Amino acid sequence: MIILRDIELRRGSKLLLERANATLQPGQKLALIGANGSGKSSLFAMLLGTLQADGGDIEGMNNLRLAHMAQEVATTQETAGRYVLQGNAELATLCAELEAAEKAGDFQRAAALHSAMDEADGYSAASHVQRLLQGLGFAPGAEARPVSDFSGGWRIRLNLARALMTPSDMLLLDEPTNHLDLDATLWLEQWLQAYPGTLLMISHDRDFIDATCERILSIENQQLQTWKGNYSDYERLRAEMLANQQASFEKQQQRIAHIEDFVRRFRYKATKARQAQSRLKELERMQQLAPAHIDSPFNFAFPAAGKSSDPLLRLDEAQLGYAGAPVLSNVTLVLRPGSRIGLLGKNGAGKSTLLKSLIGRLPLLNGTRQAGEHCRTGYFDQQQLEALDLSASAALHVQRLSPEAREQEILNFLGGFNFRGDSATQPIAPFSGGEKARLALALVVWQRPNLLVLDEPTNHLDLDMRNAMEMALQGYEGALILVSHDRHLLRNTADELLLVHDGVVEDYDDDLRAYEKWVLASYRSSDAPTASVPAATEASAKERRQQAAAQRERLRPLQREVTQTEKAMEQAEQALQALQARLADPALYEGDSAGEVAELVKQEGALQAEQARLEELWLAQQEELEAIIPPN
Repeated sequence: MIILRDIELRRGSKLLLERANATLQPGQKLALIGANGSGKSSLFAMLLGTLQADGGDIEGMNNLRLAHMAQEVATTQETAGRYVLQGNAELATLCAELEAAEKAGDFQRAAALHSAMDEADGYSAASHVQRLLQGLGFAPGAEARPVSDFSGGWRIRLNLARALMTPSDMLLLDEPTNHLDLDATLWLEQWLQAYPGTLLMISHDRDFIDATCERILSIENQQLQTWKGNYSDYERLRAEMLANQQASFEKQQQRIAHIEDFVRRFRYKATKARQAQSRLKELERMQQLAPAHIDSPFNFAFPAAGKSSDPLLRLDEAQLGYAGAPVLSNVTLVLRPGSRIGLLGKNGAGKSTLLKSLIGRLPLLNGTRQAGEHCRTGYFDQQQLEALDLSASAALHVQRLSPEAREQEILNFLGGFNFRGDSATQPIAPFSGGEKARLALALVVWQRPNLLVLDEPTNHLDLDMRNAMEMALQGYEGALILVSHDRHLLRNTADELLLVHDGVVEDYDDDLRAYEKWVLASYRSSDAPTASVPAATEASAKERRQQAAAQRERLRPLQREVTQTEKAMEQAEQALQALQARLADPALYEGDSAGEVAELVKQEGALQAEQARLEELWLAQQEELEAIIPPN
């Protein structure tokens, strides 16, 4: 059992924790959550012993085997397999000593080491390393490559594999899914569910937390609070707590107002003075309750994109990839206004290749790519963060896109992404990965694209920003195609799924849950063919795809009509509200205005009739939609 008692923790002059308490039971799996800057990483550093608490005690850490995922990117020439094996220091030492003894011809020493290896189950170490690397998305043979061959994101995966290789009683993971694709995320879920020790992790992936954690440890108002259940339970319980807090606050405010009114009326009346004094003492003793306050620091939306083409972009019988190394063949894809597509597929299947080919960054090997006259593409991937100018401010980045934009307009826009004050006007060199990701996304939004192409847009983003982005995407009127390991985002923003596998791109007619089951089954079954497709049979899958394609063709024109009707309904409602506000203005009826009033009343009647007509049209369109897709 680990007990945190009266912990005080500061970073510079900022107080992070004040007399905070928490208890972690053996074998519990907890997600540590809190706003950016609330102290999550500092609490990790304190548990690891790299940061000293400013007050309080920690019990239960002595003799505890602790494993953690390093955030620093390793630069070494040793092989990936050896690097991961070093997570188990005892085994790594035995392997190195055995290799040295055999090279030196010291067979007596080698025999003793072989015996020690057998006792430590060392002969399965290589296969254990391979399973970890495979689960985290590395290609076969990756264990033999030097660590320096891999990019930064893949080296972070190696750090994760090394942490999982470490024998431990407690595992600390800081954003373990940041550089993982969906398949690797699902594999990690299974691994953590089977982990027998205590797990404490920082994550902003709510589905991942729900699948792996049974407790939430939250940092709020410099305090630690443990909540029973996963993240969905936490949201519900916290909402109930805030509602109760607000009700108690309002009740107390009514009582305070009543007391103050009584004192004000009777304080100086001799017959009531003692009662008034008693009420004043009650007021002094009363513990003031705070109002419930829960505000997101983010408030942004995608502005209307203006003119659009239909289709916006299309690929026809395209071969995608690199010279001499095609990745995808015979790809035909049409993106229209309102398309909302999520891409699924194993790591290396070609999802990012498809996105780069769509935006023209990667030339086609064969086939055609055609962009509409009014297609304006907004593209995001992790490379956008590296392209930011560290010496420039967030405001200057926006101004470079629109030199004519007014400074206040830019600052107001950036405020919606929580860049305010110095964070908007000072160089971005000190920005964290999350702040850089927010800025890169802000630059995409500023450009008013009518086609969004997003490759893992949630990496480094906290839960508040993810929720804000999800809301913005739900209101986005253009076309969207994205790759994400965040299943909550995929479920709530994508209307159709495509599966990228075995060199082709196909409609995936099932849902995300079915895809998860297929991925996990492929991990569990070592002899399962890697080319198997998550469908009942090829014939039935093809038939379903054809039916779905035909259904989409029937739906598209009707969906456009519904969208136009809904816009017309909204415009009519706004016009009617404005007219009725004018009619409610007393100033209208001053003087000789009978003619104007009569005209306005006539317009009101016409607008109400138009509203009724549009509502009838919308209902008829809904019935037509239901005839194509019967409601469940």
